[in-house]
Amino acid sequence: MLADLPASGPQPDGSEVVRLLSYNIRSLRDDRTVLARLVRACEPDLVCVQESPRFWFPRQQAGWLARSTGLVILSGGLSASGPLLLGRLRAMPLSVHDVLLPRTPGLHQRGFATTVVRLGTAEPFSVTSCHLSLDPDERYDQCGMLLEQLDRVGTRLGVVGGDFNEHPDGPGWKLLAGRLQDGWATAPWGSGFTSVPADPYQRIDAVFATPGIEVLACGVPDDLPRKDLIAATDHLPLVAVLRIPAGS
Repeated sequence: MLADLPASGPQPDGSEVVRLLSYNIRSLRDDRTVLARLVRACEPDLVCVQESPRFWFPRQQAGWLARSTGLVILSGGLSASGPLLLGRLRAMPLSVHDVLLPRTPGLHQRGFATTVVRLGTAEPFSVTSCHLSLDPDERYDQCGMLLEQLDRVGTRLGVVGGDFNEHPDGPGWKLLAGRLQDGWATAPWGSGFTSVPADPYQRIDAVFATPGIEVLACGVPDDLPRKDLIAATDHLPLVAVLRIPAGS
């Protein structure tokens, strides 16, 4: 199925087709070699990582993941308390906007990893990785902060990949979907459920895109080995193919 996706790269009209992967890697606590192999199999241009290692040599582990997947670090990790952005060399970073979010006492620190990138002659756009709270009230507030983050970076276009810890009928998800395109709902491809790999039953991971970005496909690849998916981490990889319009 991955081979059936539109090929990424520059288009005759100056736009770019971009393949983005969003993946919760559970701090590389599982089979990291298998995980790196799965990332490479998805052939992403950009990767929104959730739960990159935070406490044990985080920079070195993020570097290992980048090297093992043929990518480079764009931003995130410690500066976003877990979310991390990786990309191919053709994704030129223009500016970094990582933030730590207000923390509720007793709950985990959360943050957004955000980089503005340009690919070829396409319009610059922001890409953000996020991992939202398990607490419903805090999570709803973070959804509002995510929309504010998209406005703050100063680009017309933006894409977000993340573990939202919420189902599509939740209030925070609905807040985001009221302004952004939910990739799976817009152009479903592959499977929709992202958790858990051994028995997928819920869609809590998503790729959202601002109007102006064309979502060509979004979903979990059905042709990756199930044993590898189970061994790699506790989420499934979510792939989105996006067309970014030509710059002015």
